[in-house]
Amino acid sequence: MSDCVNIKHIDGICWIEMARAEKKNALTAAMYQTMADALAGAESDPAVRVILISGAGGNFTAGNDLTDFLEKPPLDESAPVFRFINGFANLQKPFVAAVEGVAIGVGTTMLLHADLVYAAAKARFALPFANLGLTPEAASSLLLPLRAGYARAAEMLMLGEVFSAQTALEVGIANAIVPDGEVLDHALERCRKLAAQPTASILLTKQLMKRAQQPLIDEAMAAEAEVFKQRLASPEAKEAFAAFLEKRKPDFSKFNQADQGRKRPRC
Repeated sequence: MSDCVNIKHIDGICWIEMARAEKKNALTAAMYQTMADALAGAESDPAVRVILISGAGGNFTAGNDLTDFLEKPPLDESAPVFRFINGFANLQKPFVAAVEGVAIGVGTTMLLHADLVYAAAKARFALPFANLGLTPEAASSLLLPLRAGYARAAEMLMLGEVFSAQTALEVGIANAIVPDGEVLDHALERCRKLAAQPTASILLTKQLMKRAQQPLIDEAMAAEAEVFKQRLASPEAKEAFAAFLEKRKPDFSKFNQADQGRKRPRC
């Protein structure tokens, strides 16, 4: 269990709050474990009708805590990060997100699985997997092109640049932009409205909407996880992580030259 995750139950809502504000809610293995357990518990608890996730201190999450990530890399499907990703990707109950500040890496990919996403006007998003010598996760290689179109998804996933709440709204990641400071209250109001709806109707509606896509999501996640684990041991990833810890810009030039003439990598 992690002290950096708060779990609250109110009005049929399981509210998961990432609460490591001094680190912009950067996620550790212990936090992933706690959140994965919370999702599993919410799914099996008949008193829970809606799941809400938010971040403390004005940020959603800065993504992985890279120091913790390097100390406890995800080596198989039992790793806390994979348990959490599989948990939110397979939720049967409504999943709502309230996003303020930064939503980096998994902070953005999890939103592709949320049913309702409300973003603060100043919220900022990024998918910097390639920048770290890694590859997409949480079926984002499938879902983002479907939402945003291939061209915009390629820009987001290959360049890893920060994008705005307005862009998140335009490409279908967010449902609405809410004034700064009002996002959580708005999300809670939406959750209460969902919780008051006929439970079976909501569950079946979500099931029907995801029916055709879910097998593709499962397949994409399995392929992504395999490639992601391989990339963790790559020279590019090691250089990116070293550069981050040493507070310098990574230099991929020697690896790029060495890669010329190699066979095309297969997924």
